[in-house]
Amino acid sequence: MARLDGKVALVTGGTTGIGAATVRRLAAEGAKVFFTGSKEAEAAALCAETGAQFRKHRVQDAASWPALIADVLAAHGRLDIAFANAGTESGDANIEDVGIEGWDNVVAINQTGVMLTVQHAIQAMKRNPDGATGSVIINSSMNATRPLGNYVTYSVTKAAVCALAKSAAVHCGQMGYKIRVNAILPGVVETPLIQQIMASQADPAAARAMFEGMAPMKRMAQLDEISGLVAYLASDEAGFISGAEIAIDGATTAGMMGV
Repeated sequence: MARLDGKVALVTGGTTGIGAATVRRLAAEGAKVFFTGSKEAEAAALCAETGAQFRKHRVQDAASWPALIADVLAAHGRLDIAFANAGTESGDANIEDVGIEGWDNVVAINQTGVMLTVQHAIQAMKRNPDGATGSVIINSSMNATRPLGNYVTYSVTKAAVCALAKSAAVHCGQMGYKIRVNAILPGVVETPLIQQIMASQADPAAARAMFEGMAPMKRMAQLDEISGLVAYLASDEAGFISGAEIAIDGATTAGMMGV
């Protein structure tokens, strides 16, 4: 497949999990990919596998964004796709127990970092030789609409970035930019981290059954399904989709399963 030929992509949090799967998918479909993160060994292996380029970068560091965008534009002269994927739960807790340090850390990465990604992506896309055009995709979560009691900050930030996607989409449309902004809301995804969690339990089969039982479809999402949705939204086939929240959760949030 080559529906992304000639396009340049930026993926944040691209060294593992959904981010790494998306780097692979976008590169396989013809895009030239930059990705960011902090895990340098994993990044080196992914670069060797895909031909993508890596920059060690913290999405919440506002001062570092101009240099990152300058690197992308210097290498390829344009930016067409941005996947705001970087996120964390580190330091989070329930509303009674969450500390301000944990709250600030999750907000900085999941909310401020996404805002900076979207902001700088739009500014870069406006400089494309063929005019202001591109696709920005935000990785939210089904917990934007079904908040977790034990992860209050994560849930709040994932809801907030859905509003961010809508606001940015409306702004781009009103400004006459051909830049689309959308949010995806994955359910439980069988990432290497989830696999490690299941394997570490006293009864791994029971742990798998618990994760799979969360969705009416009775399974977890696969990485290629999430990256496939990102690739579709990045492509010209999704040219009239903007300001959308797209659930990819096996009907987990569609309704109650009953008793």
